[in-house]
Amino acid sequence: MADNDSQLSRRSFLKAAGTATVAATATSSVAGCLGGGGDSGATLRYGRGSHSSTLDPQNTTSGEVAKVTNQAYEGLVGFQPGEAALTEALATDWTMDGANVTLQLREDVSFHDGSEFTADDFIATYRRFVDEDYEYYFEDASAYGPFTLGNWIDSVEKDGDYTLNITLTQTYAPFLRNLAMFAAVVISQDAIEGDVDLDGEMVGTGPFELSELDDSNNRIQLTAFDDYWGDSPNVGEVLFLTRGQNSTRAQALVEEEMEIIDGLDPDTIQTVEDSDTASAETVQGINIGYMAFNMSRVEAFRDRRVRRAISYAIDTQSIVENIYSGIATQADQPIPPALFGHNDDLEPYPHDPEQAQSLLEEAGYGDGFEFELTTFQNPRGYNPAPLPTAETIRSNLDEVGIDVTIDDRQFSDYLTYTAEGRHDAAMSGWYTDNADPDNFCYVLLHPQTEAPQDQDWVSWDTEGYNTSNLTGWANTDYMNRVEEAQQTSEQSARAELYNQAVQIAHDEAPWVYVDYADEVRGVSNRVSNYTISAIGGPHLDLVELE
Repeated sequence: MADNDSQLSRRSFLKAAGTATVAATATSSVAGCLGGGGDSGATLRYGRGSHSSTLDPQNTTSGEVAKVTNQAYEGLVGFQPGEAALTEALATDWTMDGANVTLQLREDVSFHDGSEFTADDFIATYRRFVDEDYEYYFEDASAYGPFTLGNWIDSVEKDGDYTLNITLTQTYAPFLRNLAMFAAVVISQDAIEGDVDLDGEMVGTGPFELSELDDSNNRIQLTAFDDYWGDSPNVGEVLFLTRGQNSTRAQALVEEEMEIIDGLDPDTIQTVEDSDTASAETVQGINIGYMAFNMSRVEAFRDRRVRRAISYAIDTQSIVENIYSGIATQADQPIPPALFGHNDDLEPYPHDPEQAQSLLEEAGYGDGFEFELTTFQNPRGYNPAPLPTAETIRSNLDEVGIDVTIDDRQFSDYLTYTAEGRHDAAMSGWYTDNADPDNFCYVLLHPQTEAPQDQDWVSWDTEGYNTSNLTGWANTDYMNRVEEAQQTSEQSARAELYNQAVQIAHDEAPWVYVDYADEVRGVSNRVSNYTISAIGGPHLDLVELE
């Protein structure tokens, strides 16, 4: 059953057990406010910086897609709003004994296409994602397929319509948390085997169903699902609206043209705070912003002295204090401070151009070199000002003789470009999917394939390569510790292994560690019962409007 962490403090539970509350509830209340309600047909307008490139949860790594699909799809288990604790969803009970997992499924649940949810739907969903022998295997599946389900499941069998028996390839501590990821949601077997275009349609069991996808106007309309098994949404309709400019989005909020917006930077936060109609709500995030070196593409990056030199040359303290003012802290390792396994003994690289120059000369790059830095244009939670950040990096590196060209792209284009390994270096970041350190250490810095002997990087085109690892880094000592942590059940032993792994990642510097950011939303005074979630969500079915 879902664990209950309400008796423990946020930080102590997270550091000790890794599964508890990750953020305080941020709720904008209005005196006497009782919701417009799904029955009344109230419309909630959610503003963001980028449109969804697809509606298929198995065809993306994008949080922009997940915030929409999470309204229409559900997993076997879920996350409690505003917390990292697991809760029931399409499974009502579960046990995990070593490599054997058994789940009891919820009965009387309907998909949006009218079909009834059974164990066969999860089996079809799993097979579409990872089983190349399945007639309906999805060849364009995202990088989530292997690390979410494919690397761990040996077999899935049903016992009747409402019991699943899953056998894992090994003991894998984060497995139940993987089932709560947005990419592991259950899709209708009828839709999968009926060849429904899931890029443009959603056939889940969630509280909202798709009403209209308007790509030409960057607009998605969802309506309350009449046959939803749980409590009906408190609003009748949700509109996802795209406004690329932060200032435009903030102005739409304060002029009451939207009710919730994300992707705020310090300037637009002030705009919201100065208004009489909305406020900026903040909770601690579980994320990291970083710059990844692509060792597969740039020979200079294969020398750790060069990577460390660049880490010394970039003034991340100035970026956090002067560009991300007030909404982020300086990063020093892959695991954010909120999670167990974070190594408290590590410190950020100081800004030290002299040390940087010395290391470059030692590595044979004293006269500098050049590379292209790819970034996205619109702000993300872990990087609220991508272009000013990239320009600061360019300026810092110019001081030590490194010539940087900035390549800025729309977010969906950026994701495709970097997933293909075409970047020299890339500004990137990550929100946790499951509130487990494995989701950072294995997903982002483990190649998920073997490296040639005596080499700590792999070519991008290596079979089975994990394209979420934007660096090509393949350090055997690091990989061994991460793999051992996956197979270890005892929490303190896992924490020690991650402490060792992130020490290696800090010293070897495959990334420039930039920041850990807060989660910030602009919220209308008309909204109540909205909880910012650092993981999962947003839970828009719970929102009430005045």
